[in-house]
Order: sequence, then C-alpha cells, then structure tokens
Amino acid sequence: MRTAYRTGDATVLRDVAAIGAAMVAVGASFGTVAVAAGLPAWATLAMSVLVYAGGAQFMAVGLVAAGSPFAAVLAGLLLNARHLPFGLALGGSLGPGRWRRLLGSHLMTDEATAFALARPAGPARRRAFWLAGILLFLAWNAGTVLGVLAGGAVGDPAALGLDAAFPAGLAALLLPSLRDRDTRRVALAGAGLAVLATPLLPAGLPVLLALAALVVPALRGRRTDAEPVPDGAPPDGVDGLERVGRTGEGSC
Repeated sequence: MRTAYRTGDATVLRDVAAIGAAMVAVGASFGTVAVAAGLPAWATLAMSVLVYAGGAQFMAVGLVAAGSPFAAVLAGLLLNARHLPFGLALGGSLGPGRWRRLLGSHLMTDEATAFALARPAGPARRRAFWLAGILLFLAWNAGTVLGVLAGGAVGDPAALGLDAAFPAGLAALLLPSLRDRDTRRVALAGAGLAVLATPLLPAGLPVLLALAALVVPALRGRRTDAEPVPDGAPPDGVDGLERVGRTGEGSC
C-alpha cells in the first residue's frame, strides 16, 4: 500500500513539475508587465503572495494602470467566484483544522483542484492537493521574482504559447473523468455554454455560466422518473429484465 502511495505521489509530482515550469514563465511575464505598468516591485511581489490569482492579477494590473482600482477589485472577485464550487467539490480533502482550510483556500487554483479531484477521495486526494498547491504557489512566486528582476525581457506569454499550457494540462487531467457518461454530458454541455457565451459576456462570466450544465443529470433523472410504468409491472426492486418480461410470459 505504501508503495502505491509513493508511486501516485511521484506521478503527481511529475505532472505538477510540467505545469509548474510554464507557471514560472507566466509568473515572470506578470512581474515584468506589472513593473512596466508602474506598479512598485514590492507591490508586485505582495500581490503574487497575498492575492495569488493568476489571470486575475494581469487583469487587475491593467485596470489599475487605466485608473480603475475599484473595477479591478470587482472584476477579480467576479473572475475568482469559481472557487466557491471548487471548495464544495473538495469538501474535507483539505484536512481537519481551520488553519488548514484557510491556507488551502488560498492555494486553491484550477490546477490544484484538478490534480486533487483526479485522485480517489481520502488521503491520496489530500496529498495531491497539498503537493500541487504548494509547488504551484512557489512556482508562480518564483516567476514573479524573476520577472521583476528581468524587467521586460520575458515579454508576453501568449507569444510563446505558454498561455495554452494550463488549459492543456487541465484537459489531460480531466480526461479520465469523462469515461463516466453523466460526467461527459455535463462537461460537453458546460463547454458548449461557455463557448457560446464568450463573445457576449465579460471574462469570467462564461465559466460561471457553464456551471448551469450541472442541472443536466437532475433533468435526466426527473425525465426517467416520469416514464410510465407498464400495467402489471412488479414492485420496485425487481430486476429490469424480469419487469419487462419475455415473449409468452407475464400473463396467465
């Protein structure tokens, strides 16, 4: 059992390292963009440590540079509202104690949540979350420090395709979950809603709208419950094959 745990942790560590390398580069880009926008170096570093919000930090720097600090706060809250369902999904995986939940909520990102949910519930999921959360936090802040020191040398991560590393990594982590039919339906419905809403809604809202796809299993269950029961059907609990009956059976 211990060997299996070590093997699983090694796999998580390997995958986290791959995404963490891209996170260092994107964090460095944030550091250079923030300093170039006029944000002091200490404020840039403090934002990565205390806010730690990835894309929301880029957006906040742009809005602050444009003279809209209140809009930056509101937009950040809206963009990161997706952490509410993340917290519900992880449940007790953060471990006992208020300080663990407080620290875990700060380290909760899309990637850390995906790594955790890809593992079975219990100690394996808890270890995966903390391993991914801590290492990715360190990677992001290390990149920010490099960006502040390097000035404008890193440039835009989109020009190098680094902005696609996180969606690709998340897709790879979620692929095993799509083997379940209901999960696959919800994922496809949510993706469709997000794609359709992207040209119409501000950034962050399409992702929240995709949560509406969670009603798909409920609607399917209600439709199943509403199906008429054939006359002469046996009570609930009888096997479905026996309920339908074979030719020549089921009547006297």
